[in-house]
Amino acid sequence: MWSLIFSIAMAISEAGVPNNMTLTGLDGKKIEAKEFEGKAILFVNVASKCGYTPQYEGLQALYDSYKDQGLVIVGVPCNQFGGQEPGSAQEIQTFCKANYGVNFPLLEKQDVNGKNRSKLYTTLVSSDKGAGKDIRWNFEKFLVDKDGNVVGRFSSGVAPDSAELKTAIEGVLK
Repeated sequence: MWSLIFSIAMAISEAGVPNNMTLTGLDGKKIEAKEFEGKAILFVNVASKCGYTPQYEGLQALYDSYKDQGLVIVGVPCNQFGGQEPGSAQEIQTFCKANYGVNFPLLEKQDVNGKNRSKLYTTLVSSDKGAGKDIRWNFEKFLVDKDGNVVGRFSSGVAPDSAELKTAIEGVLK
């Protein structure tokens, strides 16, 4: 599972992201770039108290369907939109597992907009697909191919089971 994170980190490195980008999991452990090697990644800024929170179920189903083909879904908790992710790391992990059976990687809580925007989201937003535009709400999605290129950006309203998202994922998994 973490090999995907490495692959993405390496791919992003080739696409202009520093190859020393280390991510931090919700458990506080560092995730080295090598964990994403050879994987496609769907980054999603998530929250536990949002109208889109039920998308966790669809994200888990998507992960279950495509993980063996090389897709990693990475949830990135963010409390910047209406204070909808106020919980501690343990509370977030417990909520996601108990309510939605989430077993894809979750990162530490991050800012996705503003002066404290994380390095990860600075990279995603500054990509061609990110177009330099701020994240509008929880559950916005960025698809990164196996070579580390940001190939898609999907609004919160694009459900995990949508044909649009599945077609994009299947395209990068070929």
